[in-house]
Amino acid sequence: MANRAGDLDWVFLNTATGGGVGIGELISAEAGGLPIYKVMSVRNGRAWLKDIDDGSDRVTLLEAFHWKAVPTNDP
Repeated sequence: MANRAGDLDWVFLNTATGGGVGIGELISAEAGGLPIYKVMSVRNGRAWLKDIDDGSDRVTLLEAFHWKAVPTNDP
């Protein structure tokens, strides 16, 4: 499942199966919704995040996020 927002594609993040979230990826609670966070670290089901809009930091459970950004395939 993928949704499109701006110049990013969003795919559903299945945290129940490990999620596949890596350092440097962008995640959000809603596809293209704000805020969007950059993953700085992942450990024990928690993510250390940086808000890409205001630069604030936060630590939260990965299960709070349902979408991650992937590069678009547009030329």
